[in-house]
Amino acid sequence: MAEITAHQSSLPAGGGAFALPSLTLGVFLTDQPEHRLSHGSDRSQVLPLRQNQGWIMPAGSEGLCEYDKPLDVVMVTVSSDVLDEFGLQDAGAIRPVVGDIDPLLLTMAMNVGALDGADTLYRQTMQRAMAAQIVQTLRPQSPVSAQIEDRRLQRVIDYIEAHLDQNLGLEDLAGIAAMSPTHFAKAFKAATGKSPLQYVIGERLTRASVLLRTSRLTVAQIAYRVGYNDISRFGRHFKRQFKATPAAWRDG
Repeated sequence: MAEITAHQSSLPAGGGAFALPSLTLGVFLTDQPEHRLSHGSDRSQVLPLRQNQGWIMPAGSEGLCEYDKPLDVVMVTVSSDVLDEFGLQDAGAIRPVVGDIDPLLLTMAMNVGALDGADTLYRQTMQRAMAAQIVQTLRPQSPVSAQIEDRRLQRVIDYIEAHLDQNLGLEDLAGIAAMSPTHFAKAFKAATGKSPLQYVIGERLTRASVLLRTSRLTVAQIAYRVGYNDISRFGRHFKRQFKATPAAWRDG
């Protein structure tokens, strides 16, 4: 399988034109409050970026990236061969992502360089995990999500996706939506067809199913990463959803 490559650079203030033949993830290691970006045009837009924010650009991207302070940046390049396996056949068709980066993907990106000296099997396993997470991050909105017109509810769904490992209580989610818990629960179910709890469980199990197939993490580690402190409860929920135990799903 083709490599996922990464390198860290220290660049002087200024920036300039870029042309990216492959899907590329850039993680800024220094704050850039005057960062300016254009994509596919000669008109730049001011898009401030903080440390550990950045962008994901589709294959074939051209434009300008400018900044007024010296920049430390990690650049991760992903070939189309890696992404094809996980259903992203057209890596040039995605929309650019600018700003916050999925926390799990950020962690993977910051550790890609450490795989250079790893044995082939481990390196490829971790590359598969990263490719899967990129596709998860960039995947088109589900029909349910795409139908949600209330920005308050969409904000909650985005928050759930980024914080699956944390305690996601009804009152906390209602607070993000700026609604009362009762109003929020009714509005959320009307929009998604699921209660907030059912939706969170479904998203956690979907994330776990990807990690089981693409990483060397133990079942307990995966359960923890998707918000389960009780591995037995995780196993019961997973089997109910996928008709297989986590171990059987991994071997599947």
